[in-house]
Amino acid sequence: MKSMENILREVLQEIISDDVVVGVSNRHIHLSQDDLEILFGAGHTLTRMKDMKQPGQYAAEEKVTIVGPKGKFDGVRVLGPVRKETQVEISISDSFKLGVKPPVRESGKLEGTPGIKIIGPKGEVVKDKGVIVAGRHIHMPKFIADIRGYKDGDLVKVETSGERKTVFYNVLMRVGSNMAKEIHLDMDEANAAGLKNNDFVKIIRD
Repeated sequence: MKSMENILREVLQEIISDDVVVGVSNRHIHLSQDDLEILFGAGHTLTRMKDMKQPGQYAAEEKVTIVGPKGKFDGVRVLGPVRKETQVEISISDSFKLGVKPPVRESGKLEGTPGIKIIGPKGEVVKDKGVIVAGRHIHMPKFIADIRGYKDGDLVKVETSGERKTVFYNVLMRVGSNMAKEIHLDMDEANAAGLKNNDFVKIIRD
């Protein structure tokens, strides 16, 4: 069991450090309750498989197939909890196989995005929008952001380390009270920089 001193030391290190842990996002889907029930049956609720770093977020046992004009991906993981609108998050590399041209977008901003067919064990839905390449972003707890001078919506730069050291520009800062400090990158970005889950990057302060 951690001592109070060690806990305080970890909290202070989080506050004073511009290092951010990496979370690599593979293709996945967020479902609305209506679409969940079409795909998995009336009254279905998501089955929690593994908690994610962001409080309340989790990977579910459920998987679906997504189908585009040119190809498909089986076994696409559903993330919970359910959302108001269904959203499919893929990489640019994935988009070539599917034959869709999704914009780089902040989560939830779905107007003008391409649609896709989603197939589950009990049914299928065809969406007329909802496919995005998620813009890289940092989740930042509000108490740390306030101390460090970050605001929700800020764009920052982050620097990686190692053999494929690089700088990512236009990283959106998402600040909230119920957040854990973490940067989300997709598979293309992580592979280009030689990053994996639980590596660290550093925010560059101009």
